[in-house]
Amino acid sequence: MANLLDQLKSYTTVVSDTGDINSIKKYKPTDATTNPSLIAAAAQMPEYQSIVDDCLLAARKQLGTAATDEQVAAAAFKSLAVAFGKKILEIVPGRVSTEVDARLSFDTEGTLAAARDIIAQYNAAGITNDHVLVKVASTWEGIKAAEILEKEGIHCNLTLLFGLHQAIACAEAKVTLISPFVGRILDWYKKDTGKDYHGAEDPGVESVTEIFYYYKHFGYKTQVMGASFRNTGEITELAGCDLLTIAPKLLEELQTTEGTLPLKLDASKAAAMNIDKIPMDKATFDAMHEKNRMAKDKLQEGIDGFSKALVDLEALLAKRVAELNVAV
Repeated sequence: MANLLDQLKSYTTVVSDTGDINSIKKYKPTDATTNPSLIAAAAQMPEYQSIVDDCLLAARKQLGTAATDEQVAAAAFKSLAVAFGKKILEIVPGRVSTEVDARLSFDTEGTLAAARDIIAQYNAAGITNDHVLVKVASTWEGIKAAEILEKEGIHCNLTLLFGLHQAIACAEAKVTLISPFVGRILDWYKKDTGKDYHGAEDPGVESVTEIFYYYKHFGYKTQVMGASFRNTGEITELAGCDLLTIAPKLLEELQTTEGTLPLKLDASKAAAMNIDKIPMDKATFDAMHEKNRMAKDKLQEGIDGFSKALVDLEALLAKRVAELNVAV
């Protein structure tokens, strides 16, 4: 009998959710995605010290000896996620997702500049746009930036997505894919209600299922990539989703579990469903976001969390610059 991971790969594109290159080699996903927390964690692993140091030394060379340690760290910070992305693309055949600075989540122009810088770094390394997804937070400002980027041929992955209003706005903007955060939705409902949820009744699973069939019913090209899972039950309930990005621990569990995995999300059923279309503009988006306590809470929490990870990473890099200066 086949393991659950192999069966899942027959329905869904499996993406590795990690900055750990060794894990990506082990599970052979089609794509890989990272976020600021994962990059910060990977940057502290001894086996990846050379990637960090190479970025810092390149920044020092570019800025010259007159630059402060903090200036060198800031310059290296902008290239570190791309450095990991380039290493990942030596392994995966598809795409890597690299995230725009979360502190720009409500800044359309800032997001555009950061995204263009990310893709320019990949292009300079000989990596074409079709192998990169720029991750942008699913704020109204981020979605508007992504709409412009897609027209420029820069493909976007809209992250920190918790509500149907965000998903519809992304589809209307013609972004390449979205990443609804299944496990974080579950976390919120467990805390809010004091209840536990399993299987198809998991509110994160329900949210992705609703978005999936909405997209397929109305023929949107934007793909759905479930993310941020808490257990393999959430993953198996979404078998058939366009993509699923899964952490190494859960990939291991799927790979070592045998059984029959049925198709759960079937795009061929969408056309016959009775689904009302919701016209989306900023006023509607804001009203739906305000009404959805979970989405409002988790979006801000996610932005704050990723922003803190970036602050911590900048401090780590500044410390390492000082160590390298002493070594030299």
